[in-house]
Amino acid sequence: MKINDKLTDKNVLITAGAQGIGESITKHFIDSGANVAIHYFSSADTANQLIKYATSKGQKAVAISGDLTKEVDANTLVEKTVEAFGSLDILINNAGSLVARRLLNDIETEFWRRVMDINLTSMMFVTRAASPYLAKKDNSSIVNLASLAGRKGGHPGSLAYSTSKGAILTLTRALSTELGPQGTRVNAVAPGLILGTSFHNTHTTKESAAATTAGIPIQRAGNADDVARAVLYLASEYDGFITGATLDINGGVYNM
Repeated sequence: MKINDKLTDKNVLITAGAQGIGESITKHFIDSGANVAIHYFSSADTANQLIKYATSKGQKAVAISGDLTKEVDANTLVEKTVEAFGSLDILINNAGSLVARRLLNDIETEFWRRVMDINLTSMMFVTRAASPYLAKKDNSSIVNLASLAGRKGGHPGSLAYSTSKGAILTLTRALSTELGPQGTRVNAVAPGLILGTSFHNTHTTKESAAATTAGIPIQRAGNADDVARAVLYLASEYDGFITGATLDINGGVYNM
């Protein structure tokens, strides 16, 4: 069953589309009839499984590896996507990482730059490469993955990550103004505690997750599907009026 007919035959590029939230986003786009270009860095097996899933439904899919902190890899990712599909309708900027928890006095300059490159500079590289192709479509869309940490500042040790995610909120607003005239809407989602992903499995203790969940008004943590549904909504609102917005997905623990 198609979740959203507006996405049928649309060509979508998802960065880090084979793990965690990205994997769920990719599956939701496939279930909605879209063709998917799945970027991955180390999740080749999952990327190939997603390709098989898409082709079993009669849709096009391609997996493309790359280190998006490298400008040439970001450019190649977009070029290979367009070569495979002929055009590009939607870009989902999902790639990012906390890398490690470090307090201010423990942050080396190289660590700071690495986090910024992974979360922010890579997003700029991919978006810059994709923008001319998105401009060729009457209604195109970009959805950036930010974070509740970018709203609130995050837990101790996430200074660099939170700062980069806060910058994505501003990047989203700036891009919406710049790319609006070419017909490209740009929005963001800011997930809160999303359990069952490698991110929180690596960087969040069970005790911390339990404490955070206790403070969520709806009394549960989120899951990857919660985020994927919101991403699809923003991406598929083709004749809509939403751009420059950030949709908070956190169960009510933070709103503005």
